[in-house]
Amino acid sequence: MIALSLAGVHTSADYLAGDINQAQTTTENSGTTASKDYQKDPLYPYIAMQNKLVEKNGVEYITNPENILVLANKEYSLQSTYVPPDLVVPNVSFSFGDESLEKAHMREEAASQLGAMFTAAKQDGLALHAVSGYRSYKRQQEVFGAEVAAKGEAKAKEAVAVPGTSEHQTGLAMDISSLSADLNLTEAFGDTPEGQWLQKNAHNYGFILRYMKGKEAVTQYQYESWHYRYVGKDAATIIYENDWTLEEFFQHVQALQKKIDGGTAK
Repeated sequence: MIALSLAGVHTSADYLAGDINQAQTTTENSGTTASKDYQKDPLYPYIAMQNKLVEKNGVEYITNPENILVLANKEYSLQSTYVPPDLVVPNVSFSFGDESLEKAHMREEAASQLGAMFTAAKQDGLALHAVSGYRSYKRQQEVFGAEVAAKGEAKAKEAVAVPGTSEHQTGLAMDISSLSADLNLTEAFGDTPEGQWLQKNAHNYGFILRYMKGKEAVTQYQYESWHYRYVGKDAATIIYENDWTLEEFFQHVQALQKKIDGGTAK
């Protein structure tokens, strides 16, 4: 486990074990002082950026989907009517050329940083190609339906998100490939120079490798070397340096919140 480089931060082991550090523990006898100590933790700002949810017919729907750190997965769903309000076409090379397609779009902030990331890779002699960004609920229905028809529902759910649970609907994800991978979305992309560059540098532009190898039990999806998700530079750095998934990131955020809400610091 790589320790966070930000001052005063704790490792994932600290959060899970409940050991937030002895110095902080001693201050918990003074509620005000302890609260201030917790506020210095780099994860503290993200307490306010957790999903806000409403349950309908057994489904947990996200009510703050425009949150840059929105967590859409098999447990938390977007409304079928949700469309990001600020979709734009990033200034990058696409695998399909200059066609004006739905999947060429991303949310504005993510699109800007995607462009910066592609430019940086080019300066290092590597050419990245965007393959698939925003995907509407309707389009996700089509993609999921085709996968079910080809492989059956159980296998389909391992590789393709059920409509409403796809990160592509948030407008914050982009599938990326390269000519060295024949512009395909395959695990082999992760072993190419372009895929290796992304793994080491994407966090500098606010992106994380969303579905990591070895974390399938956490994400509930197969490893996807091509799927990058925008979360902002600060959060991406924390996630990268601790080798976390987005799910694990929020587990630690929740652990911090529980200490604040349920500990002696109130």
